[in-house]
Amino acid sequence: MSRESFEPHSNKGFLRVLLTLMLVIFSGFLIIGGALPVLPRYVHNVLGFGTFTVGLVTGFQFAASLASRFAAGRYADLRGGKKSIVLGLFLAIGGGMFYLISLLFITHPIAAISLILTGRAVIGAAESFIITGGMTLGLALTGEKQAGRVIAWVGTAMFVAFALGAPVGTYLYDKAGFLWIASATILLPFAALATVRILQDHVDPKASKGAITRTMKAVWVPGLGAALNGVGYAALLSFSVLMYANKGWGMGWLPVSAFATALIAARLLLGQLIDSLGSIRVGVIFSVITAAGQGLIGFAPNPLIAALGAAMTGAGWAMVYPAFGAEAVRRVGMANKGMAMAAYSAFPDFAIGLASPVLGLLVSPDKISIVFLWSMVLVSLAIPVALCSRGRLP
Repeated sequence: MSRESFEPHSNKGFLRVLLTLMLVIFSGFLIIGGALPVLPRYVHNVLGFGTFTVGLVTGFQFAASLASRFAAGRYADLRGGKKSIVLGLFLAIGGGMFYLISLLFITHPIAAISLILTGRAVIGAAESFIITGGMTLGLALTGEKQAGRVIAWVGTAMFVAFALGAPVGTYLYDKAGFLWIASATILLPFAALATVRILQDHVDPKASKGAITRTMKAVWVPGLGAALNGVGYAALLSFSVLMYANKGWGMGWLPVSAFATALIAARLLLGQLIDSLGSIRVGVIFSVITAAGQGLIGFAPNPLIAALGAAMTGAGWAMVYPAFGAEAVRRVGMANKGMAMAAYSAFPDFAIGLASPVLGLLVSPDKISIVFLWSMVLVSLAIPVALCSRGRLP
């Protein structure tokens, strides 16, 4: 495949690159989404561990992903996004092997859980290399002018994989147990490996090892904007279902579904706004939408109004993350776009992980809706952060 077919001025070439990347990311993250609803049941019901171990298994992968993010960014810049994706897919296969070996020790729960935790850590690293490599390769092949759209669409493939992976993984587990989950984790990456071969790798000769501290200094303002918006994302995923239950509304699935539907629709339909209106302007506009959505949930008199607030939160987060991400890449430079995305994404990742327990401490269980009012205030702080940084480079 010729390099010319990927030039950003060719809309056909751009869509071909982007759709291929989305398919690769979807295949890679489907294995992660498939295991998420299954592992808690397996660890608790089959291996006999309590809630602490269930939480440890769930969180281990995300901790490993965050810890490996900078290594993934540097590798993608120096070796190429395609090589980063390939390495991530082989790591995912390795994680699946740990899952498979753990089945041999099912009568020895400590050994089994140790192997599962190791597999989770390896797959967490795989997640970093796949998504960072995908973003880096997409930006390299399409150009800086399409940065917002690339980040938006590639990220959408990840969310869709999580959404579809949950029912697929549950179905496989119910039919044949954890063996099929382990097998799928090993086999699915091969489909992505076959697909990624279509793409041509690209390494910027100006890429440098760089210093993490220098990169963090460059991206901390857009990173903070994304982190504050991430509080709304965390609040919705952690507390919306509980709020519906406490108010006796039923339909606990509604806010999460509204959020996910609006997020995917906004990413696919509005992603080009970042490149046409400017990253900071879009970040400000959709921070307002996210904050308004959180307030609407907090004051909602009925489940439909709360679902509308959830949809606004989804649309806001859909655009805020790639908007501030494009700004982070602009500040660091295209030569080190992998490190830029790695450093930038660490801010919302950390905020999302911290927000849920902190917000939970602020309110009593019978007044869950107040969580969203606190979240509205915190998300609103992203607006002056973005405005103050407009037009300024570090």
